Amino acid sequence: MLRNRTVDDSTLALKASGAITASAPATVIPLIGEGLVQGDIIIDVTAIDIVGNDEIYDIIAQLSPDLACTAATLVDRCEISLGAMETKRSDCNRDDTIGRYILPFDNEYCGTIYPYVRLYTVCAGATASITYSARLAKRAG
Repeated sequence: MLRNRTVDDSTLALKASGAITASAPATVIPLIGEGLVQGDIIIDVTAIDIVGNDEIYDIIAQLSPDLACTAATLVDRCEISLGAMETKRSDCNRDDTIGRYILPFDNEYCGTIYPYVRLYTVCAGATASITYSARLAKRAG
């Protein structure tokens, strides 16, 4: 339960469950709307390799004005970094584990509304592998 603030919409899947071992974009690119969309990206991690203490995974929500999602038109909107505590970008002293992670999201960036979103996962580390699924849950109201 997401604190009664989201509306579940199965058409807003962002990534099907599957292992990622190299940096790559997700292949699902939903049209989220022409207006402002606020919600949460729900990330369900079912496996994460941190055994080498050098693994890090950046899950980045990218916005695009069109379905093509070309590098020239993409903007990185928000991200979450998961991994071994030795790779943390701050003074956080905690390994990340399997479970649900919620990333607050909207589709406005520098005053522009973008109708498409995709996830891009950056993997680094000797034995990097993360398995997760993700979806966008729009906020009610």
